[in-house]
Amino acid sequence: MNSYKKLTLLLFTSMVVLSACHSDKKSGNDSTKKIIAKGLYSFGPEIKSFTDCEERREYWVADSAKTLELAYNNLGFEKPYTPVYIEVECKLVKSDTTTVTGDYDSTMVVTKLLKISKQIPEGPCSQ
Repeated sequence: MNSYKKLTLLLFTSMVVLSACHSDKKSGNDSTKKIIAKGLYSFGPEIKSFTDCEERREYWVADSAKTLELAYNNLGFEKPYTPVYIEVECKLVKSDTTTVTGDYDSTMVVTKLLKISKQIPEGPCSQ
């Protein structure tokens, strides 16, 4: 009878652990959902910001792809912070309120640069 109790306890514990792991994975997938963002990007020594043209929300930019800052610099601006139009694949994460990123709605983590242009298209981005 003692072996039966141990086996039951082991099965119960295993089910609880598996259930906890499953719910952690589920919530992790929602926060790492990638989106396509279109808007204006400004880059300089102290600021890396993105303004969504449709919603007018401003985001701090983290360039995990390591291509956005390089592409911006390759456009050859004489002065920093000149806005350019970009389309990127990214994910949004909560900004750290103890750093400069805390002043922004969220932090946009760029995973892939799709388009960058000095030409700002007509529409909500040009206003």
